[in-house]
Amino acid sequence: MKRSDLLTGKSSLWLCVFFAVLTWSGIEPKDRLTWALEAGPAIIGFIIMAWTRKSFPLTPLLYIWILFHCIILMVGAKFTYAEVPLFDSISKFFGWERNNYDKVGHFMQGFVPALLAREILLRKKLVNLNGWRNFIIISICLAFSAFYELIEWWAAEIIGQDADAFLGTQGYAWDTQSDMAWALFGAICSVFILANIHDKYLQVLKKP
Repeated sequence: MKRSDLLTGKSSLWLCVFFAVLTWSGIEPKDRLTWALEAGPAIIGFIIMAWTRKSFPLTPLLYIWILFHCIILMVGAKFTYAEVPLFDSISKFFGWERNNYDKVGHFMQGFVPALLAREILLRKKLVNLNGWRNFIIISICLAFSAFYELIEWWAAEIIGQDADAFLGTQGYAWDTQSDMAWALFGAICSVFILANIHDKYLQVLKKP
């Protein structure tokens, strides 16, 4: 596998999937404001990746996981996180009192940024000791999750009652703490499950 293949090999497929899901998500969403708030991070992420594509191309592994994360965001934007149909059915099957699709989103909020943080730290050679690097990665993800909860709070203060679908608490008193816990769990899983395969992709990326 050549470095040039990493840059161009499956980019067209990636783009087709991204824009297909984004278009589907934006057609008659449950709530247009919620769609903008939930799909916004995926769109912003795409713009950043396009801007840095040549100067700092990412590994295919990271691009794939970013796409998965974007899809999860766009599905939640389509239906709102509290009303994703598949998870309504899952909730009924297991007897859950709430739709837990938002927990999938918050798990990915830790899982994917952890992989991104690891890639940047390794490629920029910012932290050499593995233990400290893992600690910093997990701390970054937990801080990002906490900051996102602040964004939700600010959105609720500004938007008011219309922000309920964006918040997606569904009456759960500990929703904020639970969201951060799932992001923390996702970051830990990412660091310890994907490390070896991620290292292999990073080695390939170094090849001319």
